[in-house]
Amino acid sequence: MPVKIRLSRAGAKKRPYYRVVIADSRRSRDGKFIERIGTFNPMLKKDDPNRVKIDSDKAKLWLKKGAQPTDRIKIFLSNIGIMEKPVITEKTKSHLPKKKEKKEEAKPAAAEVKPEEKKEEAKPAAAEVKPEEKQEKAESKKEK
Repeated sequence: MPVKIRLSRAGAKKRPYYRVVIADSRRSRDGKFIERIGTFNPMLKKDDPNRVKIDSDKAKLWLKKGAQPTDRIKIFLSNIGIMEKPVITEKTKSHLPKKKEKKEEAKPAAAEVKPEEKKEEAKPAAAEVKPEEKQEKAESKKEK
């Protein structure tokens, strides 16, 4: 049975509160679990000691039995001193906003050049039609 140490969400809407649980990985996030070993309250300040509470003895026991912690739980356990701090990769940085690329700056400059070229092309075409030709066309339409 693949066992994980993970967070199970509780609390009200827009007021999250998580339980640190030992659960079968095939079960739903908030479903049945084997044992509750701690809590996590993200609404508290980061330096508050009640923000993360984990029973270290139970966590060590389940890690020896082969339970796999999730990425967030690995960070919590490393802060307690049970595990080594995990390596931060692009996957773990997915919660951060993406950086804006410089391509956006280059596009407006290219867009400004094109309308000027079109204006220059349009001016000679308008200049080709002489006022005399317009009068002749108008007269021919009247005769019909």
